[in-house]
Order: sequence, then structure tokens, then C-alpha cells
Amino acid sequence: MLHALQAEFGYIDEAAEPLIAEALNITRAEVHGVITFYHDFRRAPAGRHVLKLCRAEACQAAGGDPLAAHAQARLGVPMGTTAPDGSVTLEAVYCLGLCAVAPSAMLDGRVIGRLDQARLDGLLAETQQ
Repeated sequence: MLHALQAEFGYIDEAAEPLIAEALNITRAEVHGVITFYHDFRRAPAGRHVLKLCRAEACQAAGGDPLAAHAQARLGVPMGTTAPDGSVTLEAVYCLGLCAVAPSAMLDGRVIGRLDQARLDGLLAETQQ
């Protein structure tokens, strides 16, 4: 049910929690706990593009920290937020399964390995189109 709501609306509105709880015969706290525990559920609409940067240890060791800082500076937003123009949501993820080609990212569901500043700048340019 949560996946269906997110697929339809792009996020799960807090006002829907009591309705979901009633339909599933569980408490609102249980519904809220699931929504807030799993990072793929959104509480607000995402930007037109979603850029996920891997923050796991392998990617950090391969230069992920400076890339994350660069993305945040270029977009002018902290990790976990959406640019004011709604162009892109920048998110941290903790493993994309691309450790052998770290650091890695995912833009709109497309995985990218061997990320460097030039490739990151290219991804960021894609989000501005």
C-alpha cells in the first residue's frame, strides 16, 4: 500500500497515515514508523531529478566525501533536501552495490560508477536541463 501511494503521488502525505492504519488495522505509530524508517519512502515530493550519492565506506575511501561536499556546494543544498527550484533532490544512500567501481551514484535510477568531479559535474548539469 505504501509503495502504491508513493508510486502514484511521489510521496506519502502525513495526512494519509491514519487512513492507512485503519485500512490495515494497525496503529498510526506503526505506519509512521515504517514510513520514517525506510529511506525510500518520501515525506514530501522529490525534485524533477533524484541524485543519490553512495556514502558507504568503500565509496568514502575512494573519494566520496569530497564529491558529496562538491555536490552540496554546487547545488546549494545539504544532503537529503531538494534544490529551491525543484530541479534535483540530493540524497545519501548506503551502498549501491558498486564497491568495485567506487565512488558511485544513481541519477534517476541509472547507476554510475567510477565517479569523479568531472562526471559529477556532468550529472549535475543533467539535473539542470
